[in-house]
Amino acid sequence: MSPRQWRSVLGCLTAFGVLLAIVFGFAWVFLGNSGYWPGSSMTTAWATPRDDQAPEDSVHRAWRVDDVLVRARYDEVTGFDAGSSQKRWAYTAPLRTAFCAASTTADGSRVLLAYGAAKEGQEGCGTVVALDLADGRELWHTALAPASEAFSGGNGPLDPEASSGGDGALAVGNGLGVILDGGTGRTARAIRALDLRTGSPRWTATVPKGCVPGPIASAAKQVVAVLACGKEMKLAAFDPADGEERWTTPLDARSGVLTDASVTITATEPMVLRVDEGDRGIEAFLTFGPDGRPGAALQVTGADYGSIGTDVAVSDGRLFAFTNGGESGFLAAFDLTTGHQLWKEGLDGSPFSADRGLHAEAGRVMFVNNSRHGDSLYVFDAATGDEKEHRDFRDDTEEVDDLLPYEDRIIAVRSGSYNEPFTGYERW
Repeated sequence: MSPRQWRSVLGCLTAFGVLLAIVFGFAWVFLGNSGYWPGSSMTTAWATPRDDQAPEDSVHRAWRVDDVLVRARYDEVTGFDAGSSQKRWAYTAPLRTAFCAASTTADGSRVLLAYGAAKEGQEGCGTVVALDLADGRELWHTALAPASEAFSGGNGPLDPEASSGGDGALAVGNGLGVILDGGTGRTARAIRALDLRTGSPRWTATVPKGCVPGPIASAAKQVVAVLACGKEMKLAAFDPADGEERWTTPLDARSGVLTDASVTITATEPMVLRVDEGDRGIEAFLTFGPDGRPGAALQVTGADYGSIGTDVAVSDGRLFAFTNGGESGFLAAFDLTTGHQLWKEGLDGSPFSADRGLHAEAGRVMFVNNSRHGDSLYVFDAATGDEKEHRDFRDDTEEVDDLLPYEDRIIAVRSGSYNEPFTGYERW
């Protein structure tokens, strides 16, 4: 081949390469954030029917037990197949009643729910039921003490923004169903435990004299409760075998936490409380050892990361949270042993958006990022903050409360009306 022919061939190849680069560039611009780019997209595999009858303020809970996804709303608890979204079973609240509380976690496949009169002005959550999430079977039910003080808001709905212990009135663990009984006055409150399988009474906790129990939770080897003791808030632990008090400790031994502070149980392994005294005092996540010994305090507001919002996750001794620092906020990780920040990553969109589905598990932390370019799945290494995965959703994710890994898919969990309770997404 002559030099002129070689130059002609090279010119054609160069022109073809430029054309390919232009085509590739246009394809990336139009497809890169659309969910149609192979190897970096998320497509919808299935979705449960839209929940068009659930009031925004109704009870919302979601659990996964093996291959069953379970949604609780004000009138019904429903189980779906995690592989296909097919409805498996439904448990309905008795006539003219509504579910008003539920334990956040399950012990094996068992949870507690409470229901009562559906109309305001009537007696609230008066019955607790134990439910097996594997098949929707009621195991037992029991009457509560008069419930005007047992649940937040009397007969009002469960707060979907509440802590990991739900509204703090129901908890499961160690084979127990634990109930915060109510009464006509604060001094009538009691912590009562029943066998979670049979409903047989086990014990009523011996609460320190002068103290009234508030939010409860079940840890690995003990039941814990936030107490109002006079004007001061404390944390106590009880033996799951007999309900005897193991230890009681002030939330803040130096200056105390007043009883009108906002205190929620964020996690039990390790024990983490979020305490907010407003402008006059502490605003921090407080940690405690299994013996009640106070640990590190993580301040809600810090110079480096801004303020921590309500959407947090705890896993592997770390707390992950969205903060409002920087231009668009951060996803930040904190060591719960020291209270120090480990890493932070910048975000697009609103830092305090409540629909990101923040989830931490098995050394990874993931969430949905909503920006003007579309919705994306981000996965980070929990220890280092290194990005492990970034994929764009083909379809609008709408509001997401949680993300659940299942086999090779990611399941989005949603609450509220006109939303699909569960949607299964697969990598493409």
